[in-house]
Amino acid sequence: MRYHVFGRTGHTVSALGFGAMNLPGVPFEQARDALNYALDRGITYIDTAAGYRNSEEIIGDSISHRRSEYFLATKTAQREYEKAKEEIDRSLKRMKTDYVDLLQIHYVNTVQEFQKAMGENGSYRAALEAQREGKVRFIGISGHRPDLLAKWIAPGQFDQVLFHLSLVQPFALDELIPVMNRLGMAKTAMKPLSGGFVQPVEKAFRYTYSQDVHTMISGMVSVDEVKENLAALEREVEAEEKRELESMAANLSTHNCRRCNYCSCPLEIPIPDMMISSVVRRELGLLSKGQAFYEKHKSKIVSCADYEPCREKPLCEEKCPYHLPMQRTIQETAATLA
Repeated sequence: MRYHVFGRTGHTVSALGFGAMNLPGVPFEQARDALNYALDRGITYIDTAAGYRNSEEIIGDSISHRRSEYFLATKTAQREYEKAKEEIDRSLKRMKTDYVDLLQIHYVNTVQEFQKAMGENGSYRAALEAQREGKVRFIGISGHRPDLLAKWIAPGQFDQVLFHLSLVQPFALDELIPVMNRLGMAKTAMKPLSGGFVQPVEKAFRYTYSQDVHTMISGMVSVDEVKENLAALEREVEAEEKRELESMAANLSTHNCRRCNYCSCPLEIPIPDMMISSVVRRELGLLSKGQAFYEKHKSKIVSCADYEPCREKPLCEEKCPYHLPMQRTIQETAATLA
């Protein structure tokens, strides 16, 4: 296992972090075994959030007795001071700990959300208060707009950022990471498989592992998955392999979607998932989870072409800050599903 100093926090963290978001979907014993096996194998970064169902309780019931062995990061998606304050205290009780190493203001994607969180009665005030009280050691932010995150962190109010970085979403390398490096910030990459769409799995992990980040979070739910993730990272990424992986990323990211979720479809088509997986689906095929996604949403996708309000001007495209050809992508996909 490779380890890095986590930016200006001064703490050392494992290059592979354990993402606990999906643990509520498996039996408790399986989740407990996966967490403990990860610690046994040297994974020292545990990531969760108040909004991940009972993920925090699982962590508390499984590994709180080993609290000194891991760097614990959680998140609050609240934007108001009082609600965030209550949520922070609730998270500590759930995880059976007196403090978290990192509290992130979660899923901030719009200017309005950021302004509310940073305002006089916003969640950032609650985070600062918790930090003064010793309940929180460091404060971070997470989001899906690397260009906006780069602006928001510039004043130096955050210690860390959690951002997408994968073969299909390499955008943070140019839009965010250079600013973080200038500020000496802690860099946490998430979704190396982009939610289960990207293959080959080993190449996807090794791409993110080879980039300029301190730790990358992988959502693991079993001992076997921990083993698989660790096996993918046993060898260092040499220069030739890195060039190959970066060439793949340049090709697979031509969809240009950041998953900011500004687009909302009246037919409830998950447009970001479709945009991001569109090139992978065409070039490499999808993992079983990706195939199941298209099967699940097939009827919605096929009905897009007949939706009258979007015939002249697609509603989703009006909201996209990157002006992406969403309707064309959906309808091209529909032609392969019909």
